[in-house]
Amino acid sequence: VVLRLACTGIDNIAEAITLLELNNWDLVAAINGTEFLPPASSSSSSSSPPSSSTSAFCPINPTSRHIVERQPRMLNFRVEYRQRSVELVLEEGSTVGEIKQILETELGVPASKMQLKGWKSGDVSDSTLLRSLHLPKNNSLYVLTPDIAATASTSKNSGLQESLNQNFMLIISHREAQRDYNLNFPGSRTIQEVKRNISDLTNIPVRHQQWEGWPASASDDSMTLAASGISHPCHSLSVCRRSAPANAQEPTEEVYTHNVHMISDSEGDDFEDASEFGVDDSEMFGMGTSSCRKSPMMPENSENEADALLHFTAEFSSRYGETHPMFFIGSLEAASQEAFYGKARDRKLLAIYLHNDDSVLSNVFCSQMMCADSIVSYLSQNFITWAWDVTKETNKARLLTMCTRHFGSAVTQTIRTYKTDQFPLLLIVMGKRTSNEVLNVIQGNTTVDELMMRLMGAMEIFTAQQQEDIKDEDEREAREMVKREQDEAYRLSLEADRKKREAQEREEAEQVRLEQMRKEQEEEKEAIRLSLEQALPPEPAEESGEQISKLRIRTPSGEFLERRFLGSCKLQVLFDFVASKGYPFEEFKLLTTFPRRNITQLDPGSTLLEAKLFPQETLFLEAKE
Repeated sequence: VVLRLACTGIDNIAEAITLLELNNWDLVAAINGTEFLPPASSSSSSSSPPSSSTSAFCPINPTSRHIVERQPRMLNFRVEYRQRSVELVLEEGSTVGEIKQILETELGVPASKMQLKGWKSGDVSDSTLLRSLHLPKNNSLYVLTPDIAATASTSKNSGLQESLNQNFMLIISHREAQRDYNLNFPGSRTIQEVKRNISDLTNIPVRHQQWEGWPASASDDSMTLAASGISHPCHSLSVCRRSAPANAQEPTEEVYTHNVHMISDSEGDDFEDASEFGVDDSEMFGMGTSSCRKSPMMPENSENEADALLHFTAEFSSRYGETHPMFFIGSLEAASQEAFYGKARDRKLLAIYLHNDDSVLSNVFCSQMMCADSIVSYLSQNFITWAWDVTKETNKARLLTMCTRHFGSAVTQTIRTYKTDQFPLLLIVMGKRTSNEVLNVIQGNTTVDELMMRLMGAMEIFTAQQQEDIKDEDEREAREMVKREQDEAYRLSLEADRKKREAQEREEAEQVRLEQMRKEQEEEKEAIRLSLEQALPPEPAEESGEQISKLRIRTPSGEFLERRFLGSCKLQVLFDFVASKGYPFEEFKLLTTFPRRNITQLDPGSTLLEAKLFPQETLFLEAKE
């Protein structure tokens, strides 16, 4: 009533509710949202009926709403918690509570136990709009958890991170059908998502499910299985339909099948709430068997993203023909790697197609836009196209998780704001040096020409960025080439120095070896010389009266050796005397002057008399060749 009368002047309650829904039931944002269009003229206000205020109602004008949402102000947050740091990007239209919800997923800390500090305006409530705090672009916050001990939290966080990557086997007993389901879920799956999956299997809406077996710590359906306290690797649960009050009687399937009508206001409310709990029309009315439904574009709970996309591609071809964009088969991370992380010349834009069978625009958009030859050709040449089906809530939640991980919470929040009838969506993503940027979000209510124009506009932005990246990459490769050449020259220089040093070391070692050999040979020669010198007979005296031969020997150095020998001495004694003076028989020959004779060639056993070296003779030593 305050919104309708005191603030906006909107008299139509339906319009006021629509405005609140468009602004996520945020009263301040809804009031501010009416200021983007000029107010209706006073004449029209006075003469027209109350419903005429629609002309001044901003959200009903799609064009105006599109302009308002095109450029939201984004805020950067760096949140510190003990040994961890989390970076977030949110629209300023978000609330403090939304930050806590994201931090609960990132840190594994319940939002109810979390105190978010660091606001310049002091403590704020969870419902406070970021816009109302007048924050700068970049903000630093920190989280306090006084109810959680530091040591326990640290070990719990590390264990929680490990549990998020584990698979949990839930053995769920459907008591009414007397049937057991063995379901594998990752630790990152929430309790709410599990209940929605069971709703699909058992046809029991989430709000009508009665569970047994959840631990006391699993008090919040938004908790992940890893944080809920269930047993690993298996945990047993049971579910049944909550018994209805005595005065509320469920209509039978037969009644709904043959006579579909709204029984009461309460049933109408249930119908409006069905989408919130992941329940479709057939579940509410008990009609529509598998034979009359279209095969889903993507199966639920597919463990392998590649298999899910193969099924999507096959179903897309079956519905709309073989002429369609070539969808990338693989995870969103693999598609991002293919598009953004190759060489700058090979990079492409990433087109993410989000399909929703519940939207009336899906069939037209796929058959007329996505399958148009010009669009198919342009996407194939310039884009990596990745697709996902968000018809089922489980698949949508899985997509939002992937988008948060790869593109940040801002993109996830943007996707959440789109309603079912605004699908399909085509997100154009460009990879940057440090992050990925969503250039454009194309809704299903477009034409082929407009779609092509927006694709070409995104391509122009990408081409300009790509040219800069190519220039930077070429400069970097040139620098790296110079560095490699310098490193190679340095390596060759080191190799040459090493070889030179090794050659010098070998030469020095050889010199040492030769010197050692020389010393050993000299020592050996000296030992032989001494032994020969000691073995020589004593030199006879001149007055001994015996036949004495006096020999004078000239050495190669010009010195003379003189000694007396008995004429009966053997030539061997003469040779030993010469060797004892350092001139061994093996290296030198002993010659007479005239006639020239080589004494060393004579029999060493003959005497000096027989060799005619008596009574005196001059000999000279000459080295053998």
